Amino acid sequence: MLWLVTMGRRLNGVFIAFMIVAFMIGVAGALQAPTLSLFLSREVGAQPFWVGLFYTVNAIAGILVSLGLAKRSDQQGDRKKLIMFCCLMAVGNALLFAFNRHYLTLITCGVMLASLASTAMPQLFALAREYADSSAREVVMFSSIMRAQISVAWVVGPPMAFMLALNYGFTAMYAIAAGIFVISLVLVALWLPSVKRIEQPADIAVTEVSGWGNKNVRMLFIASTMMWTCNTMYIIDMPLWISSELGLPDSLAGVLMGTAAGLEIPAMILAGYYVKRFGKRKMMVSAVAAGVVFYVGLIVFHSREALLGLQIFNAIFIGIIAGIGMLWFQDLMPGRAGSATTLFTNSISTGVILAGVIQGALAQSFGHAKVYWVIAVLSLVTLFLTSRVKDV
Repeated sequence: MLWLVTMGRRLNGVFIAFMIVAFMIGVAGALQAPTLSLFLSREVGAQPFWVGLFYTVNAIAGILVSLGLAKRSDQQGDRKKLIMFCCLMAVGNALLFAFNRHYLTLITCGVMLASLASTAMPQLFALAREYADSSAREVVMFSSIMRAQISVAWVVGPPMAFMLALNYGFTAMYAIAAGIFVISLVLVALWLPSVKRIEQPADIAVTEVSGWGNKNVRMLFIASTMMWTCNTMYIIDMPLWISSELGLPDSLAGVLMGTAAGLEIPAMILAGYYVKRFGKRKMMVSAVAAGVVFYVGLIVFHSREALLGLQIFNAIFIGIIAGIGMLWFQDLMPGRAGSATTLFTNSISTGVILAGVIQGALAQSFGHAKVYWVIAVLSLVTLFLTSRVKDV
């Protein structure tokens, strides 16, 4: 792609800095997230109910904190300084988990620090969007390549996390995550630009500014929440399903996740390249349609080879909605990049909350196979809702 060459020349160090920071923060997050349930169960001694409660409280707190910070960042202050603050909170959170094993402390102080830390990524993407807009850069491809760094991080992070935790202990794993956040903080301070805030007209209503008064934003939020509910239900249930009901090896779960994460990278980049030709709505509808094929395929095909082959549709689904979905929110809420990006990430968090409840209830009452029937139905409803959102 000739565009990549010219983009690299025009952005130089700033472009590289955004890529590196996105990758570093992504790796640090990918070190902590996959092993959290194992940490709470083995190190803290929490029972399954309390492990699930931790995830729920963490997701709810993350939504509330990120919304508050997003509103403030869109109205005043330097977004770069907010990202630095979030990275500092991430360092504190990682060190707390490294040296503390008390559940009450972790679900209070730990959740609060984690909520502040999790805002770093949406704020980073919001800053990248504002920088691209202010410097007349190609926004879609810029954001897509940045989002691809997260997928690369998730190809690397989970295997590294389990290797460190199982061979050197959780203290070492969390300490390394803290070190990566420190490096990210330094890179943000030294390399990322500060972008002047765009003033909003005084006569814009609060609901219009927040975006929630826009029916297209509401519908996209519901659709995005359902997309991530489907994805998270699959991620939670799949390792249990393939071992307990399909009789396949436990290690296959990691292979499937890694394969999907690797395939998401070209899907994201190609989506960013072709979105101007086809438009965001067509790209997103195509992505959700691929998701429908994937989830229906899980009902029909159960062999190792078939499950691996289906990951192509999974990668198209996640790769496109993760990149283009965020940009769609931003374009529906012009001038409110922080709120739009946070609304997108909160749809993911809401999806996680719903997925845990729905998957747990279904698997407990009806078995793992029924989970995929419900996911398939949800994906069809999501396809309809997505097709009704205005293209911009």
